[in-house]
Amino acid sequence: MIKLLVFTLVGIGAQIVDGTLGMAFGVTATTLLVLSGTGAAHASAAVHFAEVATTLASGASHWRFGNIDWKVVLRLGVPGGVGAFLGATVLSRISTEAAAPITAGILLAIGVFLVVRFSSRPPVEFAASEKTAHSAKFLTPLGLFGGFIDASGGGGWGPVTTSTLLTTGRSAPRTVIGSVSASEFIVSASASVGFLLGLGSDFFDNLLIIAGLALGGVIAAPIAAWLVSRITPGVLGTGVGGLLVLTNSRTLFKHFDIEGAPRTIGYVLIVVVAVTLTVFAWRKSRTAPATDAAETTGADAAEPAVAGSAGTEAAGEGSADATQVPVR
Repeated sequence: MIKLLVFTLVGIGAQIVDGTLGMAFGVTATTLLVLSGTGAAHASAAVHFAEVATTLASGASHWRFGNIDWKVVLRLGVPGGVGAFLGATVLSRISTEAAAPITAGILLAIGVFLVVRFSSRPPVEFAASEKTAHSAKFLTPLGLFGGFIDASGGGGWGPVTTSTLLTTGRSAPRTVIGSVSASEFIVSASASVGFLLGLGSDFFDNLLIIAGLALGGVIAAPIAAWLVSRITPGVLGTGVGGLLVLTNSRTLFKHFDIEGAPRTIGYVLIVVVAVTLTVFAWRKSRTAPATDAAETTGADAAEPAVAGSAGTEAAGEGSADATQVPVR
């Protein structure tokens, strides 16, 4: 019972992160499970199966709060499911260690770009009726690659797809996060089928972990969806970028054998900079409404004068017309 409670708390924490930032359920859950004493292999397998339930709940919650573009979900999730199934059944045994530092470097660069962009120049929210800005030609290969990386590399659907869609700046961050979270259900289900074929009876060793993660994720999904519908785009984008930098720097530190004080200093600097810029983006978002309100008030104050001028002009035109009536 205590272990189930621990795994449930891990699921709650991981889903709060994933549901608000559109990524990192696998990274967060796996890290917390390993810290709690679970073996790395069992933690990775359990996370993939648990994500079937958590992503379903997350997608439903994001739909409830209007954070989903269903065209993006289908165009991204279906090819993502194909890539995930192939990665789980065919390529999961192939080592991806050689490609890990390259992928981490690319994602870290994207994270830096997101932090700088969203903290300095947050995008405006798009209208809910806006048509999908991303074509199938763009989303299909992105989904295939993201699904393949997620299944064969032990995670990465959110970092690959969410970060890429955010960098285009064509959709509101909350719509990107909601759509990616919903499409991840297809990816997780497809990967789970592949892992079932590969794991066989070993799957049943992870039932308690899966149950705890799924329960915690389902509990936290509505909370995360509510948060993402309330947090401003600047804060969301900066948070996503900071998370990318932190998680991928960990991979690079491990690959290049950077340990001890240099590694600790690196983590501290990343956290301090990310938190500082996130706070800056939050403060900037709080001052923006006041500025908008002042501009609106000024515009409203000018309208009576314009209306008055228009009325005077109309009256003048009326008088002129009156004097031009022909006399018989």
